[in-house]
Amino acid sequence: MKKYRNILATIAGFIIGSIVNMMLVTVSGKIIPLPAGVNNKTAEGLAAGMHLMEPKHFIFPFLAHALGTLVGAFIVTKLSNPKSIIGPMVIGVLFLAGGISMVFMVPSPMWFNCVDLILAYIPMAYLGYVLGRK
Repeated sequence: MKKYRNILATIAGFIIGSIVNMMLVTVSGKIIPLPAGVNNKTAEGLAAGMHLMEPKHFIFPFLAHALGTLVGAFIVTKLSNPKSIIGPMVIGVLFLAGGISMVFMVPSPMWFNCVDLILAYIPMAYLGYVLGRK
């Protein structure tokens, strides 16, 4: 029974974390508008306009990745066995896999790739686990 609860908690954490991620991505352009001529509706359009991006344009993508992972790991910890770090780390690894795939789909500056892949996933999953245990 606990096994199924943990699996369902992980699925719920992944879904809720993904929703948080997409909400932040959706509002990002309203808060920090993209440069004129950049089409973010497709990976190709985004890649074509990447040279116009400034560091401020990478704040919300990072926040979306980090907070989506954090919330997902927090939810898993709250809904499953709070002594086990497995569920939150599964969330971290799943979101990290998504981040790695984005590196290949959308060419972005190396500094952003490094900051994003190193700080937004596994550390945030751990933080979500720690916060969820309290």
